[in-house]
Amino acid sequence: MTLDTKTPPAPRRWAMFAILLVGTFLPPLDFFIVNVALPSIREDLGASPSSQQLVISAYAAIYAVTLITGGRLGDLFGRGRVFLCGLIGFAVASALCGIAWSPWALIIGRILQGVTAAIMAPQALASIQVIFPETEKPLALSLYGAVFGLAATIGQALGGILISLDLLGLGWRAIFLINLPLAILVALFGIPLLKDTRLRHARRLDIGGTMLSMATLGALIIPLIEGREAGWPLWSWLSLGAVPPLAWYFWRYESRLASTGRAPLLSPAALKAPGLGRALLIALLFYTIAAFFLLFSVFLQGALHLNALSAGLIFLPFGAGFLLGPLAAPLGTRVVGVYVNAIGMALEAGGFLCLVWLVATTPLGMPLAFVPLAVLLFTIGFGQGLALPTLMRMVTSRVAPAFSGMIAGIATSTLQVSAALSVAIIGGIFYSLLGLQDDPSAITHAFVVSMLCIALCLAVGSGLSITLARRPSIVPPADGRVAGA
Repeated sequence: MTLDTKTPPAPRRWAMFAILLVGTFLPPLDFFIVNVALPSIREDLGASPSSQQLVISAYAAIYAVTLITGGRLGDLFGRGRVFLCGLIGFAVASALCGIAWSPWALIIGRILQGVTAAIMAPQALASIQVIFPETEKPLALSLYGAVFGLAATIGQALGGILISLDLLGLGWRAIFLINLPLAILVALFGIPLLKDTRLRHARRLDIGGTMLSMATLGALIIPLIEGREAGWPLWSWLSLGAVPPLAWYFWRYESRLASTGRAPLLSPAALKAPGLGRALLIALLFYTIAAFFLLFSVFLQGALHLNALSAGLIFLPFGAGFLLGPLAAPLGTRVVGVYVNAIGMALEAGGFLCLVWLVATTPLGMPLAFVPLAVLLFTIGFGQGLALPTLMRMVTSRVAPAFSGMIAGIATSTLQVSAALSVAIIGGIFYSLLGLQDDPSAITHAFVVSMLCIALCLAVGSGLSITLARRPSIVPPADGRVAGA
């Protein structure tokens, strides 16, 4: 099915979308599910601390730098076809992880998982702009947000359950091998259901732009993920310093390619759509909450001396809120219109400020009051879940459907960059304040300051959302020219 905005909606669009949502579910699930398995992996494979870090960071870095290319592949060669290729590749990579005989075999499997996850992940978000009429897009985006939140929430719990069950004596390997039957089942249902949506006149992939985009994002993402753990060595600063010239050359290359009538990886004209830059800045501020998951675990275990299982279960109210928030987004849109994203991010900011107050007023070493803590975590999760679908629409609705894969990749990649920046900068603030101390007082002080930083970022994002909500989306025509430009 070629892209044609006048084509009636696909009759089986919801079934197609349900299949594509698996590509939304698996990537964050396989990021979070590994965290609880690291001790078992270390014991079984003899993995060093640096190897354990790479098991997580290699996946995160490769996933982030490949997302834009994955989205553009869907535009050019068909989103259904590209999704199935990514799904099958992800299953193969998961099998390699599951049979890994050494730390490096596992790391290579995780790298392949990151590449294939980035190929399938953008297809669901991109397809929303193409297969659904305007009246159904809010519900589709809400389901997208709910699935994203569900994966992030149950990942760590599912990992712990699978390891404790020790299915067939597989231990930690089950967290990867469980992807195989799921992928086979989805492929069997997806092959007859999925219809390709793509550009009417598909062109070749911009290989030069792909390499430059990966080099630019890699120079940014890899030191952000690895730099703090490695003590910010010289290579990390050189890599970050290379980002501006790489980005400038990438933009110049894409502009020159577009001027010759060829199809660049990123269309410069489409990216000049009014309000798109501000929407992406909001997305960059949105996922600063990523540092919270790391630092709250450190606080719970280091200052309150909870065990890993108890610390993980405390996140459940957040997960419940994150699951319900997207489902409430359509109702919120009917009640407050275009201000849903601003309200969601404001709820998050307010929740963090109240969490700071709760921590600061609780005597050192004493557990936090359960009911207020649960309410605050639910509020933060609900705010994030409420804001996510509307944020994605704020970004994707500003370009023509012909570029939906491109903009879906950019939007998802921006969230990954936001997470990496959050952990690097706000995590850096936390550990700088902590220094060599590890007593509850020092951990609590560092945690409070870090949460105030997250609240500030979310408040700024909420304010920017209000200003952007007052500007209607101006979708450029499919040839990439911005209307009115």
